[in-house]
Amino acid sequence: MQADKLIPHLFRSEYSKIVSVLCRHYGLEQVEQAEDIASETFLSAAQSWALNGVPENPTAWLYTVAKNKTKNYLRRNNLFENKIAPELKKALEAIDEPGIDLSPENINDSQLQMMFALCHPTISVDAQISLSLRILCGFGIEEIADAFLTNKETINKRLFRAKEKLREEKIRVEMPGASEIEQRLAAVLRTIYLLFSEGYYSLSNDVTLRKDLCFEAMRLCNILVENKTTDLPEVNALLSLMCFHASRFDARMDINGELILYDQQDETLWDQELIARGAWFFHHAAGGDQISKYHLEAGIAWCHTQKTNSKEKWEQILQLYNQLLQLEYSPVAALNRTYALSRAHGKKEAIEEAEKLNLANNHFYFLLLGELYSDMDTAKARQHFEKALALAKTQTDKQTIEKKMDRLMRG
Repeated sequence: MQADKLIPHLFRSEYSKIVSVLCRHYGLEQVEQAEDIASETFLSAAQSWALNGVPENPTAWLYTVAKNKTKNYLRRNNLFENKIAPELKKALEAIDEPGIDLSPENINDSQLQMMFALCHPTISVDAQISLSLRILCGFGIEEIADAFLTNKETINKRLFRAKEKLREEKIRVEMPGASEIEQRLAAVLRTIYLLFSEGYYSLSNDVTLRKDLCFEAMRLCNILVENKTTDLPEVNALLSLMCFHASRFDARMDINGELILYDQQDETLWDQELIARGAWFFHHAAGGDQISKYHLEAGIAWCHTQKTNSKEKWEQILQLYNQLLQLEYSPVAALNRTYALSRAHGKKEAIEEAEKLNLANNHFYFLLLGELYSDMDTAKARQHFEKALALAKTQTDKQTIEKKMDRLMRG
C-alpha cells in the first residue's frame, strides 16, 4: 500500500494507542505533549516514507520513532524537566530499560484505562465525549463538531477547558472502582457508538461508509468485553449491535461506492460469521435486569439480518422503535420508526406520522416522504425529492436522490 493511503489508516488505528500509553506512563497532565509526540511521529512517517518507501513493518517503525521522540522530548524540554525534576532521570532510564511498553497487552490496558480517565465526572459529559473522540478515536475538530451539530470554535474551547481540568484535578490513567465504572460507562459507550455511527454513515471526506472507523469502534468495545469488570450486558448489547450492522457492509455499497438500500441488498453478501458473533454477544447482553437503548437497537439490527419481508417482522421492528423512543427520543429513530410503520401498516398511515415530525433540515426526512408519495402523488414525491437533494451533503447521497427522481419521472 502506498504511503499516502497507508498513513491515514494507521493514524486511525495507532495514534490513540501511542497517546494512551504515553499518558498512562507520564500522566494525563501531559496529554498535549503526548498528542504532539504522536502527531510528530506521523509527520516523520509521511516525510520518510515518501522518500524511502514504506518500511517492512510500518507499525513497529511508528512505535520506535514514538519512543525516540519521547526520549528526546524528556531530555530537551526544560519546562517538563522542572515539573518532574526528581523523576526525570528515572523516566529516561525507564525508556532505556525495558522501554515504553507498546506490547498489545499494555496497549489494550492503557486504552481501557484511558477511556474511563477521559470520562471523569469532574468534566462535563459533552467534554468527556469530545475529548475521547479526539484522543482515543483520532477525530478531527470538524468531525467532532459535526457529531455535536456545532462549530469548530465551540469544540476547540471545550477541548481546551477539558484538558485544563485534567491537569487541575491530576486525573490518573487507571481503572476506577466498580461504582465509578458504572458512573462513567454511559459516556464511554456513547463515544464508541458515535465513532461507529460516523463510520456507518459518514459526512466527512464525502465517503458514505468508512469501515475503518466502524471496526475501530468494535475493537474498543471488544476491549471492554474482554475485561471482567466491564464485561456488562449494556457493553455486550452495543457490540452485538455493531456486529449485526457490520455484517451487511459488503452489501450496502456497490462497486461505484453508491449506497444500496436494504430491499435491494444481496443477502448472499451478508457476513454470516459476524451475524453469529452478534447473536453470541446479544445472548450475553440478556444477563442484566435493565434494557438499554443498545439492547433495543441490537434487536432492530438483528431483525434486519433476517431477509424476510413479512408483516410480522416489520411489526416487531416497529414495536422495538416504540420502546426505543420512549426510552430515549431521537429524530433519527423517529424517522426510522416511520419507515417501519410504512412496511407494517401501509404508506398512508406512515405519511401522516412522518409529516408530524417536520424535520425541515434533514434530507433523509424528505427522501422518505418522496418514497412514500411515489405511488400516490408524483408531484408531491418530486417536491420532496428536490428538497432532499438541496439538503444532501455528500455526492453519494445526491446521486442516489437523482436516480430516484429519474425513476419517478420515467414512471
